[in-house]
Amino acid sequence: MSNRISSGMIFNQSLNTMLGKQATISHLQQQLSTGQRIVSAADDPVAAGTAVSLDRTVAALARFGDNANNVQNRLNLQENSLSQAGDLMARVKDLTVEANSSALTTPDRKAIAAELKTLHDSLLSLSNSTDGSGRYLFGGTADDAAPFAVVSGNVVYSGNQTQRSVEVAPDTKVSDTLPGSEIFMRVPTGDGTVDAHAAASNTGTGLLLDFSRDGSSATAWNGGSYNVVFTAATTYEVRDSSGTVVNTGTYAAGESIGLPGLKMRVDGAPAAGDSFQIGPSTTKDVFSTISNLVDLLNTDPITPTAKAALQNGLQSSMRDITQASSKMIDARAAGGAQLAAIDNATDLRAANDVTLKTTLSSLRDLDYAQAISQYQLEQSALKAAQTIFTQMQKMSLFDRL
Repeated sequence: MSNRISSGMIFNQSLNTMLGKQATISHLQQQLSTGQRIVSAADDPVAAGTAVSLDRTVAALARFGDNANNVQNRLNLQENSLSQAGDLMARVKDLTVEANSSALTTPDRKAIAAELKTLHDSLLSLSNSTDGSGRYLFGGTADDAAPFAVVSGNVVYSGNQTQRSVEVAPDTKVSDTLPGSEIFMRVPTGDGTVDAHAAASNTGTGLLLDFSRDGSSATAWNGGSYNVVFTAATTYEVRDSSGTVVNTGTYAAGESIGLPGLKMRVDGAPAAGDSFQIGPSTTKDVFSTISNLVDLLNTDPITPTAKAALQNGLQSSMRDITQASSKMIDARAAGGAQLAAIDNATDLRAANDVTLKTTLSSLRDLDYAQAISQYQLEQSALKAAQTIFTQMQKMSLFDRL
C-alpha cells in the first residue's frame, strides 16, 4: 500500500522550510549586527545565566574602583595636610629651641610668641581641611561639619572616633582618613610612657634635666606617680600618690634621683618645699601645647626663680612638641600603608576584570567567520528552497496529458 502525498502537504512543507530558513537568517543577522552569540537567553540558557552573573561581578568591580578613587583622594589630601602640619611643627620646635637661649630679651621672646600664635592658627586651619566635596578629612564619620573649633580660648573636637572602612576590591577593605582626635588631641606627654614636671609653686632654681624608666632598679615601676619633695636644699623625700614616703636621699646637682622603677635628674638649686612630679604619661592636645608655650613666652622672667620656671616650661613644651610631631608622622605612615593597599587592590581589580571579561567574551561573543559562513549557507539554502517551491507550483498532471 502506498502513501499518497497531496499537493497541499508539499506546499506547506516547502513553505515551512522557507520560513524556517528566513528565521535562521534573521537570527544570524541579529548576531552579526550586535556581535553577540547570545541574542536571547533561549539561545543558550546556561551561558546566558552565567553571563548575567559575571556582568554583576564586573559592575561590582567598577563600584569598588569608584570607592578606591574616593578614598585615595581623601588619603592623598590627608598626606598633604599632615605634611604641611609637620613643617609647621618643625618650625614650632625650632622656635622653642631658640626661645631657650639666655641671650634673648623679653621683646625677642614676645616676637617668638607672636609667630607661634600664627603657627597655632595655621595648624587649626589644616585640621579642618576638606576633601573638595564639603566633607572634612579629620572628623571621623561625622565629616559634615568642621571638627575643630575654638571654645572659650581652647580648641575642642566635635567629630567622632570612628574611622570609615571602605571596600576597594573583593574581600579587601582599606581605612579612610584618621579621626582628628587621634592625630591632634590624644598626644602622649613626656616620653610617651613617663612624664615629669617641676611644680609651678617652686621657689628655687631647680631644673628638671631628664627622666625615664629605670631598668636597673631593684623595684619595677608599678605605673604609679611619685613626688620628689625637697625637705632642704640638699635632701629630698620620694612620696607615692598617697603621700607615703618610699625613699629618701641626698641631692647632688645633675645626679640621678632613685625612684621605684624610675629615675630623674635635677640640676640647679631647689629650695626647701620645692617638688618634682613623675608618673605615667597622659595625653594633651597639640593646640594646648602651643598655646601654653605662647603664654609662657609672653611672661617677663626677671628673678632666678622665674627664669628657672621658664626653662622648665620650655623643656616640657619641647617634649610635648616632639610627641605631637611623632603622632603626625605615625598618621602619615598609616595613611601611606592604606594608599599602598589601594594600589594593590587596583592591580587585583584589573586582573579580575581581564579574567571576567575574557570569560564573558568566550560565552557570548560571536565567531564572525563561522557566523558569516553560516549566514551564506542559509541564504543559499533559502534560495534553493524558493526555487524548488516556485517550480513545484508550476507542476501539474495536465502537463502530462
